[in-house]
Amino acid sequence: MGLTRHSTVIPSGLTRRHLLLAGAATLGGCTLQPDRDHDGPDAPRAEPLRRPVHTAWVLSSGGPRGFVHVGVVKALEELGLRPDLIVGASAGALVGSLCAAGLGARAIETLALEMQPWSLARLALGAEERLSGTAIAALVRSASPVPLLEHMPIAMACVAARRRDGVAMAFTAGDVGLAVQASAAIEGRFAPVRIRGEQYVDADWSTPLPVRMARALGAQRVLAVDATAHLDRAPPGAQRYREGDLRKLALVDADARMADQVLKPDFGYWVSLSREFRERAMDAGYRETLAQADALRALHAV
Repeated sequence: MGLTRHSTVIPSGLTRRHLLLAGAATLGGCTLQPDRDHDGPDAPRAEPLRRPVHTAWVLSSGGPRGFVHVGVVKALEELGLRPDLIVGASAGALVGSLCAAGLGARAIETLALEMQPWSLARLALGAEERLSGTAIAALVRSASPVPLLEHMPIAMACVAARRRDGVAMAFTAGDVGLAVQASAAIEGRFAPVRIRGEQYVDADWSTPLPVRMARALGAQRVLAVDATAHLDRAPPGAQRYREGDLRKLALVDADARMADQVLKPDFGYWVSLSREFRERAMDAGYRETLAQADALRALHAV
């Protein structure tokens, strides 16, 4: 099904206008200290993994396109496939962390369909950015069966970019909610997350498909799920996004070449936060994954 004229249609990144509307809609939820330093014992940390890694799933960033990851995870679960490590950026970190913590695919699907996306943005009082992602951290904490990354049944790495130099960091230990919030802090739109004195933001413009991070953590085989747009499907009217799309493509391609298998489900160029779009994105991920079942089984074979 296509989007109707009345659908809320936006490019792959949320615009400032839409996010400000989200903040206004959630005025009851405010963050009073958006830049406070998280330096306690459970603050996220980038540590070497404490277990061997054979197969890793890498779930890309992509804003609303990240709903495709839910369908992919659902199909992989039905195929009986399980990784040793999940590495996620932004939306991929959110879906991946819940999967790694042991939340079933159907529960993740229900959460993705029933949540109100605008409720994930809160006003960031006193910050340069108007919005805070503290509600994202709260959502992840409430849904995750395991609160700390290092205790998850499947090793998990949430990738965020260090703001001062853009270096990608893979948080593998500490509070899962805060790690996902940092990974999803869209630069210039959501307030950065300060952890142990450093500010962290979404890695979308540095490492949108962190295959190299998975390799650095020891993964021998990598399945990468690319939620970015199919540029050959860009319709009339998308020209103003072309520069950003091409930049993103170059970043994704550099990492995709290091993966053993890449899934890039196609569900159209324009995206939305409507339920219809979410269902369509998840269905595309589900069907594309099942279509590659034989190759995926071979990839996961010991």
